[in-house]
Amino acid sequence: MPEGDTVFRAAALLHAALAGQSVTRFEVRVPRAATADLRGETVREVVPRGKHLLMRIGAYTLHSHLKMEGVWQVYRPDDRWRRPAFQARAVVGVPERTAVGFELAMVDVVPTAQEQQLVGHLGPDLLDPHADLAEATRRLASDPRPAHVALLDQRNLAGLGNEYANEVLFVRGILPTRPAAETDAANLVKTATRMIRENRDRPVRTFTGDARTGRTRWVFERAGRPCRRCGSPVREGRLGADPTRQRNVFWCPICQR
Repeated sequence: MPEGDTVFRAAALLHAALAGQSVTRFEVRVPRAATADLRGETVREVVPRGKHLLMRIGAYTLHSHLKMEGVWQVYRPDDRWRRPAFQARAVVGVPERTAVGFELAMVDVVPTAQEQQLVGHLGPDLLDPHADLAEATRRLASDPRPAHVALLDQRNLAGLGNEYANEVLFVRGILPTRPAAETDAANLVKTATRMIRENRDRPVRTFTGDARTGRTRWVFERAGRPCRRCGSPVREGRLGADPTRQRNVFWCPICQR
């Protein structure tokens, strides 16, 4: 699933291509919003909210969530799409550009005044420069579930995905199974915020400070390989809020206690 920094860059790409221009083509290829037509309206802005994208057009918002496979791409009028047309879930065209959302898991068109119905449940967005990090800390510190599960719950803090959760817990020396309420929640939030903000504009996401291939991660997807700090084999398991939401977790048995 794309992390918050990926969604941030997607929003910036769409905003640069569409903002301030009149919509000439508008298609939403999902049943619940298929009749929406915002042609003639002006794209005001495209902003991220955690892992959600909000494209504000006139008095309405085109909301999308990438989930596992979704992606937005921008084309010139004569460009050939790089993905098959049947995967397109939303198409927004302006005079010189067309934005296409492929395999989007969630697509909605709502009055902008009702956006909170879709994203109001989210916790503080770590990529928002005005994010209430004290509130994120409070929510995390009051969560009795495993720290890995709590970090992934977008109601606690928005923007982190599985890769970030694994890497943040390694850097803080915390086992994924340790209850979030028993951790130093303030430093967890601080580390997560620093990581995702530093990666926001990088072409290659890195947690180690090394952008070379194979050197960007401490533990994520490194099961059985030596820990970069102590040399012990990295372990792998699964955790989730319930059996349908389990994720692979990775940790060092020596560095994370």
